[in-house]
Amino acid sequence: QVQLVESGGGSVQAGGSLRLSCAVSSYDYVNCISWFRQAPGKEREGVAALATDGVRTSYTSKYYVDTVKGRFTVSRDLAKHTDYLQMHSLKPNDTAMYYCATSPRTSCVGVPHRLAVTIWGQGTQVTVAS
Repeated sequence: QVQLVESGGGSVQAGGSLRLSCAVSSYDYVNCISWFRQAPGKEREGVAALATDGVRTSYTSKYYVDTVKGRFTVSRDLAKHTDYLQMHSLKPNDTAMYYCATSPRTSCVGVPHRLAVTIWGQGTQVTVAS
């Protein structure tokens, strides 16, 4: 079973940037890596996703929710077996635990709902101070 491990979280001032990493044990049967976040007392919400049509294809589709569009960017480095979530212009309400997630043999068109994914990383905390 594919395993996901996030890293790169931390504390920044509003307006700052962070890059989160999601180490993927194997991209076999992984067609979509999505990113979610959960703030205290709130439901886990999807923020971005990267979909491909094959393991080593260069064709990708990237999806973002409106609240992060233009500020967050997803990318992949196959050689490093890692997906990234680059975050710019961070705001205090971006503060949350961030997770990467996937469902084997399942692609995505848009950012998936949390109930649509089955494999999660352990999360990494992002705190944005005002």
